[in-house]
Amino acid sequence: MAIESVLSPLGPPACEKDAKALQFIEDMTANVDLVQERVLKEILTSNAETEYLQKYHLNGATDRDSFKSKIPIVTYEDLQPQIQRIANGDKSPILSSHPISEFLTSSGTSAGERKLMPTIEEEMDRRQLLYSLLMPVMNLYVPGLDKGKGLYFYFIKAEAKTPGGLVARPVLTSYYKSKQFKSRPYDPYNVITSPNETILCVDSFQSMYSQMLCGLIMREEVLRVGAVFASGLLRAIRFLQLNWKELANDISTGSLNPKVTNPSIRECMAKILKPNQELAEFITKECSDENWERIITRIWPNTKYLDVIVTGAMAQYIPTLDYYSGGLPKPCTMYASSECFFGLNLRPMSKPSEVSYTIMPNMGYFEFLPHDPSAPAFSRESPPRLLDLADLEVGKEYELVITTYSGLNRYRVGDILLVTGFYNKAPQFRFVRRKNVLLSIESDKTDEAELQKAIENASLLLREFNTSVVEYTSYAETKIIPGHYVIYWELLVKDPANSPTEEVLNQCCLAMEESLNSVYRQSRVADNSIGPLEIRVVKNGTFEELMDYAISRGASINQYKVPRCVSFTPIMELLDSRVVSKHFSPSVPHWTPERRS
Repeated sequence: MAIESVLSPLGPPACEKDAKALQFIEDMTANVDLVQERVLKEILTSNAETEYLQKYHLNGATDRDSFKSKIPIVTYEDLQPQIQRIANGDKSPILSSHPISEFLTSSGTSAGERKLMPTIEEEMDRRQLLYSLLMPVMNLYVPGLDKGKGLYFYFIKAEAKTPGGLVARPVLTSYYKSKQFKSRPYDPYNVITSPNETILCVDSFQSMYSQMLCGLIMREEVLRVGAVFASGLLRAIRFLQLNWKELANDISTGSLNPKVTNPSIRECMAKILKPNQELAEFITKECSDENWERIITRIWPNTKYLDVIVTGAMAQYIPTLDYYSGGLPKPCTMYASSECFFGLNLRPMSKPSEVSYTIMPNMGYFEFLPHDPSAPAFSRESPPRLLDLADLEVGKEYELVITTYSGLNRYRVGDILLVTGFYNKAPQFRFVRRKNVLLSIESDKTDEAELQKAIENASLLLREFNTSVVEYTSYAETKIIPGHYVIYWELLVKDPANSPTEEVLNQCCLAMEESLNSVYRQSRVADNSIGPLEIRVVKNGTFEELMDYAISRGASINQYKVPRCVSFTPIMELLDSRVVSKHFSPSVPHWTPERRS
């Protein structure tokens, strides 16, 4: 069959395999409501005998009206008792009729623990299907990607086991360890520089070092550079700044740094690493230059784009990425979470501020709660009527609610999405924000309640000095790598002769970190992707000045609330001009990969 005979409305496919993928996208998006009806029927039929659906007397019904009228809208906290039973080893069909194969860990609960999202074996194939659609779309916009390689910095994270023996790990760790990834068939459009062995090493230094070394050795073959999050790519650049001399020495001598002790990495690198004095001298020349502007295109001159997520909280990294890359395009290709993989970007080369994702209706059953921040929280007794995927309006914001094959039913993900348009009959969404999240550097998400609790705990150290925190705000400092949390404190010191010492205020930083969720603490301890928390003490009266400034810009004095997170430059400048002292965590917080129950 000639490729020309199956031209897609999205554009001419690069190969026959791409043509099939693009046709699949057409079929799904043209029949959104039918596909959603089928998906819900499949899920409810498969899980009809589960304890959860029987509890609400669905009685085998698979239609939308019965489902919406009988099954409640829930949060993670609502499901925690059932999830804990599964974690503890209960193998009865509680949420899913299929055996739970593992837990995917998501960002923290209100109690600071990771969420455990149950998943089933077949979900991996569904995720793999979505991954398989990404390159056919990208090939429409960037030709020739089969002529080189991608330099991607991929990492696995430490796993835990639940009391019942199920593995609990992040969704990407699960994917990189799966047969679908490790035994993936050769695809000329999807060749990466990092051997599996370098990705599958849990030691973040050895993994990063060997992946960077491979990228440098294959520098002229690299056509795209990426990581999952923008912060991950910047961490790789910072790693190069700190380790280029050792990397250049390895390339010069053809022998691997003894700090890399992992046997699998050493074995695979022995086949790749050969002495190359010319390359070593080039790396030394580029990296010894104090000016690192455009360093990505200087070292990897054929790079066509950066493949990183720069939407949502990651948008804060765009200026730094532009500096290091000379403004290369930054396509955001897909929208996914631990709970479910949702969809993809059909216009991947659009500006980050214009990125919209098209939800694929085969991935799960999706409902939408119209988002109104001023509306009171709804009760179980009078739940709102949720809208279906085919019934949304352009320009409106919605909160995403999902029902999955793994057994989540009408689950509130917490993502706020704005409908920007339609592709065929499928709505396209801009990710607005994660509900209630204040601070985020990488995969961490800290909300207002958690920040407040951390400050309360740290404040206990000030009691013996008769001192209290009268006001605070925060921001995520991302201009330096790794980024870190900055907390502004205004203190009431009742006895200036007995004010808190610098050592005590440093300990307050650590006390805050100890109070934050395990995702944050793992990023600090194991991944080194977040730097030490910083407290900046400001002069008394600073927060009154902040209020005066807000009122001068039109805020109501009656309704003014201190923002618990700031990013507006004039406010940052005001705060920083009033800083009287700066303090950092003196050590890393406690974190262990073992899950305790």
